[in-house]
Amino acid sequence: MRFNAKDLALLAKRPSGCFDKEGKLKICRLVGDEKLIEPRERWCRLKGNLLFLMKNKSSEASEVVILERCWVVEFRSKTDVSIILKFQSGEPDLYLEAASKPDCEAWAVALGEANSEGLRIKIQQLRRLIMEIKEERASDEARQFLPSSQVDSLGEPQFTSIQRIANEPKLEFSLACKGLVAATRDRKLNTFIQVSVVHPAEHILTRYSSTEIVEGTRDPLFLTGVTFPPEYPIYEETKIKLTVYDVKDKSQGTVRTSVLPDHKEPRADVGRSFLGCTTFRVGDLVKSKEQQLTLTLRTSDGGKTVGTIEVNLVKMGEFEDGQMGHITTDAQDQKFLCFLPLKSCSCGFLSATCAHNTENLERMADRRAKEECALVRECTTPEGLSGKDNLPSLNAVLKNPICKLYRFPTSDNKWMRIREQMAETTLSFHVPKELINLHIKEDMRRNQELKDLGELAPHWDNMRKSVIAHCDQMLSMYQDTLAELGKHTGSSFKSSCSKGEKTLEFIPINLHLQRMHVHSPRLKDALYDVITVGAPAAHFQGFKNGGLRKLLSKFEAERRNTGYQCIYYSPENTAKAKEVLSNINHLQPLISSHADLLLNSASQHSPDSLKNSLKMLSEKTELFVHAFKDQLVRSALLALYTARPGCVIKKPAVPRNSAEEGDDLKHQDHPSQIKRQDSIPHHSEYDEEEWDRVWANVGKSLNCVIAMVDRLLEKDSSKIKEGENDPSAADCKVLHAGGDWYEQLYPLVITLKDCMGEVVTRAKQSMAFVLLQELACGLPQCLMLTLRRDIVFSQALAGLVCGFIIKLHTSLHDQGFLQQLHTVGLLVQYEGLLSTYSEEAGMLEDMAVGISDLQKVMFKVIEAKSEDFLPIITGRREHYVIEVQLPAKMFELLPQEIKEGKLLRMYPVLFNVGINEQQTLAERFGDTTLQENINQENLELLKEYYNLFTEKMPPDCLPHFQEQNDLKGLLENLHQNIQAKRRKNVEIMWLAATICRKLNGVRFTCCKSAKDRTSMSVTLEQCSILRDEHQLHKDFFIRALDCMRSRQTQGALNESDDPETGCLTDNKPTSRHFYPVALLLVSSHLLVVWLILSLALLLAKYQ
Repeated sequence: MRFNAKDLALLAKRPSGCFDKEGKLKICRLVGDEKLIEPRERWCRLKGNLLFLMKNKSSEASEVVILERCWVVEFRSKTDVSIILKFQSGEPDLYLEAASKPDCEAWAVALGEANSEGLRIKIQQLRRLIMEIKEERASDEARQFLPSSQVDSLGEPQFTSIQRIANEPKLEFSLACKGLVAATRDRKLNTFIQVSVVHPAEHILTRYSSTEIVEGTRDPLFLTGVTFPPEYPIYEETKIKLTVYDVKDKSQGTVRTSVLPDHKEPRADVGRSFLGCTTFRVGDLVKSKEQQLTLTLRTSDGGKTVGTIEVNLVKMGEFEDGQMGHITTDAQDQKFLCFLPLKSCSCGFLSATCAHNTENLERMADRRAKEECALVRECTTPEGLSGKDNLPSLNAVLKNPICKLYRFPTSDNKWMRIREQMAETTLSFHVPKELINLHIKEDMRRNQELKDLGELAPHWDNMRKSVIAHCDQMLSMYQDTLAELGKHTGSSFKSSCSKGEKTLEFIPINLHLQRMHVHSPRLKDALYDVITVGAPAAHFQGFKNGGLRKLLSKFEAERRNTGYQCIYYSPENTAKAKEVLSNINHLQPLISSHADLLLNSASQHSPDSLKNSLKMLSEKTELFVHAFKDQLVRSALLALYTARPGCVIKKPAVPRNSAEEGDDLKHQDHPSQIKRQDSIPHHSEYDEEEWDRVWANVGKSLNCVIAMVDRLLEKDSSKIKEGENDPSAADCKVLHAGGDWYEQLYPLVITLKDCMGEVVTRAKQSMAFVLLQELACGLPQCLMLTLRRDIVFSQALAGLVCGFIIKLHTSLHDQGFLQQLHTVGLLVQYEGLLSTYSEEAGMLEDMAVGISDLQKVMFKVIEAKSEDFLPIITGRREHYVIEVQLPAKMFELLPQEIKEGKLLRMYPVLFNVGINEQQTLAERFGDTTLQENINQENLELLKEYYNLFTEKMPPDCLPHFQEQNDLKGLLENLHQNIQAKRRKNVEIMWLAATICRKLNGVRFTCCKSAKDRTSMSVTLEQCSILRDEHQLHKDFFIRALDCMRSRQTQGALNESDDPETGCLTDNKPTSRHFYPVALLLVSSHLLVVWLILSLALLLAKYQ
């Protein structure tokens, strides 16, 4: 190739604005990996495909590099700032080193687009853009102008909304292609359709979703449709672009798509080729008589026709006939390419990985199909599906719903339509923040109660100071966490990559609602809900020493066996002390308010109001007195007496609760030398009857008030000015016998308050002293375990509240369920997929304790008084009440018992079966006792709920189609499978899930991060339900399963992207083993063989 040297020299000296890029680079030539000389700094100017090298900016060009038949190699490390130009001609490579990483990346892009190949791609893009502009102009010329009704006062166009049903998707359609043209006659196409949206206001092309890939046919019929959620901004003027691609590279098991902007064509190495595209307006589809469009597919230049595409409008209430013979006949030819995807919480659905997980879970489906287990349909009436009344309350809980649409053939050659929905929940952050706020208030009250203990001996006072100092540190940590959560913006869920962040440790991982709405030709619409969430665990604290189950057991043993300078109280006694303090804080203000109401009624001289106020006062006072009928209060008062300064301890008497608490105690003369006491002390000089007198004075004072009220009412009814004294009030002193009611009741009420105040003071101090011993015996482990337990419980509670609210909304018209809810309670079944190996064993221990702690949660349904429908949490660590708010119209549908505020109990159960390769290691070389114990313990809880259910509920409460399977038989089968202790006995999960659905329970599926194993289980369960309950064609079970698991249907994502974080990573080749890991599931003996062969293969590779 000949060049004019003068012209090149003039071009190199042109002003800076004439060049595509210029700047300083260090340059040298490479032969192999060796530099011929050290890199020298040169001023480089890029113009078109010419790179000019100059000594400085003002000098002449010393060399010109023609950027043709070359490619750019960029090093992806964060520190490397060099790139290499390689030439096909074989001449030495050109090494270029920039001053910074951003400068290096800019040069790499500029050099990569400088050759004629980059120019060709730009020309293709411009051609496609011109074709789209021509189509838009032709459509606009036909319309001329928008109607005047669509122009507002400002002259801006108003777009036409699509009519729809409330809470239903705005638009749904299915796709099929016919007569696609391949590049060669012999090639069988593997096609998928990418759907993009052109918004009318912005004229920007946005990728929306994609279908699955159908292999081996030129007339593909896609099972995956396109759906737009209710809040999506789509109008009749919106354009939808459909682009058909032929997949070439299937070796990686996934479609590789580009991360280029939407207007650019993917590179040639991305494993797919462009076939054709077409565009249509939404209004044309909606207004068409047959609700169908047949569009012509054309190449990028608009000249060649490559086939047609059919777009069919879908409405869940209507059925689609036809084409069943076509799809059934071609079932063997139309292969479906399965993609094992990554979960995309920001844009799509759960996905799957690992072939061995598929093998185990599909084995469950085959076994389950043989038993023909019927599952409960969770929607009984159309109102439960799309009622307008529940929209505000549901929208307050659910957020960012993502929908997918499928059409699957049934066994009788009909179409059924499935809408799959995944939604985030605002409760992921709301519940933990409410819970942390309660913890802060509770801990502040405890610290104040410790300070109010009064003067203590030096030993106990130093102990108190140490405890308060540690508690203040923990309190400060809770406050900092709450402040950080208050600053959180953006996503309403925590992704798996954030599970190790300290500020988010109270937040559940990937908490989502997975809902499947099935519309069958001959059956009622049905809803199936599963809550998916990562296993509740303290990931930030780690699992080096195990999880809560092991840590709590170890801590309790150390408290018993290690010599601490404190009094040992059992966990039951410390829990009782917390309950007494809670009752005091709850009942004392209630009694004071009722006493004031009594005086107010007396001042108004209202007999009826006086009777009602006295009744409420009597009930609360009796509860108050009953709360102190416990030996713990008496013995704790004695312990506190011995801890006072100047207390001379004589030989103690035999402790009353020695059988309950432990051995006899041993005292020393000086308080600072007090050793650990295994029982509560008793003192010979302590007057135990004093507490009895103080406690009894409350009852006596109440009797005086009751007698006086009776007397006043009797005088009022008989209108006798002077009467005989009531015998029951003989000991009462009435100041004004015939005076005003208020004047006669006031001194008695004051006496009652004084007596109650004295009891409260003593009881509070004694119970606070018990808590002091609990904290002092285990500092700082006790507080750290409390923190870990709070973290795990917070994650578990957020999921439970979400599940309860969703279940209540979907079953609001099911009177049988509502009766079961307030009579028996709600069954909550957790399906765990964690292994018992390494860190996951610690996660399972955390999860088991967290789910067990949910038993102390009660729910209460109240009528919402405002537009804020988020739940309200009250209570303390030992007892929580969740108040769920419903709009007035929904609240009226509830039974009277629930409307009156009856507390609703929860029965959480956990069944875990490890299914991954780590479980293979645990079963072969480790221990599965933890899993076996958890399953056995929760089986007993499930049996307890079943027995309670059969006792309190009528036999006809369950749906009629469940009578074919006896619950008792299923429970017995579950018992046998747990006792069998088989390896990876996935039948346990199916039996537990079936029993849960039959008992109207709430289903949870959990693994480490609620992604891979969870998605495998959920999608398999959904397809099994379609087969067993809705007659899914048996030949399409695997295809339907693969379709739901397809990553490609989630839209165009780069396979090297992390779809949760949105971060780009380097393109790395997938590791290929000579023996796939899935074979390990055939026999664990293959593990050793696989390790040996892999090691031999690696040694041979690097020798």
